[in-house]
Amino acid sequence: MDDYVKEEVFYREAIAMGLDRDDTVIRRRLRQKMEFVSEDAAATSEATEAQLQQFLAEHPEKFVEPARVTFQQVFVNAGKRGDDARRDAERILAELQAGRGPANPSEAGDPTLLPAGLEDASPQEISGSFGDEFGKRLEDAPVNQWAGPISSSFGLHLVRVSARSASVLPQLADIRPVVLREWQADKRTQAGDSFYSSLRSKYDVRYVGEIGRLLRQAQPTAEAASEK
Repeated sequence: MDDYVKEEVFYREAIAMGLDRDDTVIRRRLRQKMEFVSEDAAATSEATEAQLQQFLAEHPEKFVEPARVTFQQVFVNAGKRGDDARRDAERILAELQAGRGPANPSEAGDPTLLPAGLEDASPQEISGSFGDEFGKRLEDAPVNQWAGPISSSFGLHLVRVSARSASVLPQLADIRPVVLREWQADKRTQAGDSFYSSLRSKYDVRYVGEIGRLLRQAQPTAEAASEK
């Protein structure tokens, strides 16, 4: 009991002295608790099937399954071959297209720690292994035909796409828990924004000094842009 009384005394005296206003950690903690208030209100909302279906239709980018590609690649080391790298790559490509390459196509090129290919890989997986530039160029590669050379940060690549599936938006029944989670997160964000707007309307905020001058200068530009 003595410890409780001591804590309460210190707490009340700290508030009276305004110590809570000068402590960044306390200010952030209080803001967090206020945000929790709005989140608790949103947490009580129950989603109907119609709401989830509408959310899925309005936000397909959150749930679409990306296109996937299965391919082989032959690496040509531009650093090792220098100015002859592209010419060598085109020669190897012609041999592969004519079916004169080795049984293991990767042996036609240079040794590398890169994978000889990927199976049913997403764009993220492809970019993670070969880089963004390679991933973008691979999108245009024909199916069941050796093509290239494709450049990457590693060198040059000859590729053969054996399978490509288009991106698809799953049915709600197949991903309902994921849609529900995203719907709830969206509702929490909306509730937080609405809660803050209601609180913000109680205050008159004035920007003074240099920041005020900069904001006044920027305002006509923003208004002109919105009119366009």
